[in-house]
Amino acid sequence: MPLLIRKYKGSGGVMQEERIDDPDRIERYMRLFEEKDVKKLGTGVKTVIEKDEWQLLP
Repeated sequence: MPLLIRKYKGSGGVMQEERIDDPDRIERYMRLFEEKDVKKLGTGVKTVIEKDEWQLLP
């Protein structure tokens, strides 16, 4: 089951992590990202997209 990890700076400047394991939600995020970013995520590389760090684990 794939897992999409998002690390972002929340209010107050504290780093937070969100783990997304719902396949429908992962698919929606992938449609929002640019093609080059989706290719990077597909390889499991940590990718920074608009100040957030994303990683897709198979």
